[in-house]
Amino acid sequence: MANDETTRPPLRTLIVDDEPLAVERAQVICAGIPTVTVVGTASDGAAALRLTDALSPDLLLLDMTMPELDGLGVARMLVGKDEPPAVIFVTAHDDFAVEAFDLEAIDYVLKPVASDRLERAIERAVARRGARRASGSQWLDELWVPHRSELLRIAVREVNRIDAERDYVRLHVDQGKDGSRSYLLLQTIAGLESRLDPSQFIRIHRSTILRRDRIRGLRHDGLGVWSAEMENGEALRIGRTYLPGVKAMAGR
Repeated sequence: MANDETTRPPLRTLIVDDEPLAVERAQVICAGIPTVTVVGTASDGAAALRLTDALSPDLLLLDMTMPELDGLGVARMLVGKDEPPAVIFVTAHDDFAVEAFDLEAIDYVLKPVASDRLERAIERAVARRGARRASGSQWLDELWVPHRSELLRIAVREVNRIDAERDYVRLHVDQGKDGSRSYLLLQTIAGLESRLDPSQFIRIHRSTILRRDRIRGLRHDGLGVWSAEMENGEALRIGRTYLPGVKAMAGR
């Protein structure tokens, strides 16, 4: 029996754009792609959120620049959902790519949209759905981070520690013999925590998440204060709110 993506239901797709001609163009292109089916359209960000809640689409073709709530704002609000739809940004502007990939967009397609370019982007969304189904996991396995003039793919298993820095998180990444490096990602620590496998990562402080297998031990510093000792000898304070969970990890 065939088991490729052609045997699976098409991606239920919501088109979001404040330009009627752009919506019509996207609908025409999608009509010729068998792996997607358009379930609705929206002309602004607020309507996009309402329809996402009502229709539970698999994919959003999302305009970047709209009045009031723009595409980036919509994508940020979707990140915290249990099963957020995949997002392909469609825009006339080429200067938002870093922000788009910070939000784990599937792709970033420039207007005027070419049918073959949008089809390639949709193929990526289909492939990602297949990879998630094959793994049977709802948790993140990769992150794309801006670095200089490029975007780097970081495997989540290589992340040792995550620190909150206002609206960003800093990822501390194992580089093997080269030691470790850190990268900033536009993401709240709470939003990222909800998408990390809790069997692999644990939050020890409002500003810190650690990879469990990098914790060497727990240390009582007196007066109810505890620290987590890392493999590199660094000691990180455990917040009182998170102490019961950390102790439970250690069977205490």
